[in-house]
Amino acid sequence: MDNKVHCVKLSDTAGSIHRVGDLDVIIPKKPAARSIINHYKVPRKQKWERIPLPDDFDWNASEEEYTEEHIKFIEEDFKRRLNGVWLMINGKPTWITGTHYYYLQWCAIDIGYPDYRDRDRRFFYFWEACVKDPYSFGMLMVKHRREGATFKGAALILEVITRSFRATGGIMSKTGADAKEFFHKLVKMFRSLPKFYQPIIAGTDNPKTMLEFDKPGERITKKSKKVKRSEALESKVEWKNTAENSFDSYKLKIVVPDEGGKWDEVDVRQNWRVMRPTLTQGRKITGKAFYPSTVNEMSRRGGSNFKEMWDDSDVNDRNLNNQTRSGLYRYMTPAYDGLEGFIDEYGMSVIETPKKPVKGMDGEMITIGAKEYLDNERASLKDNPEALAEFKRQFPYNAEEAFMVETKHCAFNVEFLYSQYDWNTEHADKIITQGDFVWKEEFGGDVEFIPTRSGRWRVVWIPEETSEHNKRVYRAGMTYPGNMDTIVSGVDPYDHDTTVDGVKSNAASYVFRLANPALPEESNMFVSEYIARPPTSYIMYEDMLKQSIFYGCQILPEDNKPGLINWFIEKGFRSYLMNRPEITQTKNNRRPGSPGVPTTGEGVRDSLVGVLEMYVYHNVGWFAEKNEVGLLYFNRLIEDLLRFEVDKWTKYDATVAAGLALLASKKHIRKPINQDNATSLVRSYKIHGNKSVLIR
Repeated sequence: MDNKVHCVKLSDTAGSIHRVGDLDVIIPKKPAARSIINHYKVPRKQKWERIPLPDDFDWNASEEEYTEEHIKFIEEDFKRRLNGVWLMINGKPTWITGTHYYYLQWCAIDIGYPDYRDRDRRFFYFWEACVKDPYSFGMLMVKHRREGATFKGAALILEVITRSFRATGGIMSKTGADAKEFFHKLVKMFRSLPKFYQPIIAGTDNPKTMLEFDKPGERITKKSKKVKRSEALESKVEWKNTAENSFDSYKLKIVVPDEGGKWDEVDVRQNWRVMRPTLTQGRKITGKAFYPSTVNEMSRRGGSNFKEMWDDSDVNDRNLNNQTRSGLYRYMTPAYDGLEGFIDEYGMSVIETPKKPVKGMDGEMITIGAKEYLDNERASLKDNPEALAEFKRQFPYNAEEAFMVETKHCAFNVEFLYSQYDWNTEHADKIITQGDFVWKEEFGGDVEFIPTRSGRWRVVWIPEETSEHNKRVYRAGMTYPGNMDTIVSGVDPYDHDTTVDGVKSNAASYVFRLANPALPEESNMFVSEYIARPPTSYIMYEDMLKQSIFYGCQILPEDNKPGLINWFIEKGFRSYLMNRPEITQTKNNRRPGSPGVPTTGEGVRDSLVGVLEMYVYHNVGWFAEKNEVGLLYFNRLIEDLLRFEVDKWTKYDATVAAGLALLASKKHIRKPINQDNATSLVRSYKIHGNKSVLIR
């Protein structure tokens, strides 16, 4: 279903709307100027500064030693922790969430107390929205190196657990050793808190596996204050070794599975399926998860599994319960936003190169923007595609780069694929329209294309003349698709619920428009992409029929899965199935009159890989010297081509479907000869680039 547009209120008082990631959030109404921190300072001196304790306040004082002034400060600070604060930053009224305030004011990290950064303000807005939204299970974040997500995760846990009764916070990471290190950082952060924010603990304040806020045992209370059970929170924070069933049967208030994109030994998706119920009570979501990670190569389990979670966490793709498929909301900021060393003295990111030097947070002058700096680093790696891909994964500008694939064993020209990919990332959204093909009236009749954000198709071209939509012709008493000589389609279907390795497979299909010298920029290209898994295979079969009828083209399916072929024949659309092309026929297996083509024989596989290789080489990439771009606008196909393994085809639905479409485009088209005008049966051709053009 399409996303129900709504805003998430971050406080009880509604003020202005801010767009953060893919969410609209409502921050509080701005108060009177005198209530805003720093209001009395001139703009150039309006920066974040930690609020000082009263002069005579002892950081480690016990409750009995507090004066009225001390108690007033603590009460006011707790309000700031819960409700957030307004402050002036370089002349601009700025609201930060209570958790962000808690992090800045009280949570010591490896370099001392954190600095204010505008990037972090937006991060905490998004987290607060996930906390407030009753449809969200939390936040999944793709990050870049040195972003400080682990310290933020520790602060999120402490802020919640140290004020919650009988609550549990959980920690995991890519290995048990990493989870233990995360826990150690959290404990150090807890010990840096002032006493009035440290609940009573059971045992030592330097635990190894669990930080427990409970009644102390007699062993450590002989020389300390006795407490009643009611005075203890009975809450705890603990870490677990990395396993798919970690925290199974727990009741969690908050959990941070760190670096989920690097879990190679454990399936992070399965672990989430186990933990998700621990955050609910009935249908009510009672806890939240925070999944921050950089991403491993897509050829490794961690990277590909985390990519699936990312795809399932799109806030614009919700089910009928108004939740994403994963229940999480995804978030990332480009690496150049908040990059270390490129933040001015007010916490703002210096993204573009400034016209004159800007004073940085560290007191040094910034003369180059973060984006230009990273672009220069990328340029230095342009002759090493493998190193460039790794650098982009570590410092991504967008999600596509974060999930870039390894190039070591790519069967196709990596340089061409990546240069096209980069161009598409910036421009393809202006070309591609997402939508669905639907029956105008009844099954088997005319079809129309309806744009919708949740559509199963992505298209870059449809026939401009409506007469070319749903075109049919009659030959030898049969109805055929009317554009079958200029448009073809390949499809890699599915018949069953799972593949041989137990992983659910998508159906994939590409519509391909054959080369037309009169339209070089609108032909010899894939014009429609379908990568989806509807609830039943029969819905997918019908989708393929609607696509074929609309474009007026035949489809060439993989015949190892006969369900689609049998369904087309049963419904009376045998003529919309292409017979096995001559290019795939071998001396021992011609089968010229059978629909579809097998992908198990070496001859067919060689042909399929061969046509893809040639297409990528001649038609894909950004050609700077000509200021021209290639014709492959679908990045999901490029990602699949980069991952493709010649000896293992099961996972590469998009590559197989695209290869089938190219094989279909090589079919021999017999055109009738006008005997009255025929002067020769010998045809002449001229070479135009990589294309042979008939001289008429």
